[in-house]
Amino acid sequence: MNIRLQLFEFEDQRWFPHVIRQGMLDFLRFMISRLNAYETALPLLEELLIKTNQTHITDLCSGAGGGIETIQLALSKQMGQTIRITLSDLYPNIAAYQYLQQQSEGSINFIPEPVDATAVPESITGVRTIFSSFHHFPPTIARRILQDAADNGAAIGIFEGAKKSWLEMLLLWLVFPVLILVATPFIRPFKVSRLFFTYIIPLIPLGIIWDGTVSLLRIYTPEHLQQFLQSINAPNYTWRTGRIGNKPGKNVIYLIGYPS
Repeated sequence: MNIRLQLFEFEDQRWFPHVIRQGMLDFLRFMISRLNAYETALPLLEELLIKTNQTHITDLCSGAGGGIETIQLALSKQMGQTIRITLSDLYPNIAAYQYLQQQSEGSINFIPEPVDATAVPESITGVRTIFSSFHHFPPTIARRILQDAADNGAAIGIFEGAKKSWLEMLLLWLVFPVLILVATPFIRPFKVSRLFFTYIIPLIPLGIIWDGTVSLLRIYTPEHLQQFLQSINAPNYTWRTGRIGNKPGKNVIYLIGYPS
């Protein structure tokens, strides 16, 4: 699937009900964590931390923090020291972040105020990451995110948990409706609103299927990402983009960059 269409996702809209958006993001977090979707990205994250001599990651556009808990545990084990992760978002999911903070015994924390990925405050440090969210941004804003990292001398890793294929689209439409209905009672923290808007008025499942379809169409391929780099003013940076993973549910498109 080499096309890219800048369609709209419900969760991007300011008017979209917060309770539905959070329900959708909670499901995404649950599935990414259960599948350990970003397992193949661990060597790239380790590379970013080693190259910059850091043990701290600031995650931008965190949504509900999908996969962060498993990433933090696996990365800490792999590197033999505690890697701390700070979550942030333009629309912070405080309940999900507090849950992850508690589960990780403080190794994962969060910024409660909105954080704009195109203009990250200088006080926010650490290797920057964006998981499953870079496709939300049109090319002009996507370039600004990369340029802001370069301007501040920050290492950055962009990761999309997909191969961007028509098979994934088919599975989304045929399998995900069943997965949503089966998985919802097991998602934590528990919310009555999530049950109501899944089983009584199914706005969460409909939103997930629509936004998932649009996400696949919006994901940038490595070729798209490589084109971005030609317009980024970062002469002393090392950049790399590509695909990793060859198992179902563990395909990742990535872009990493750090000061040379």
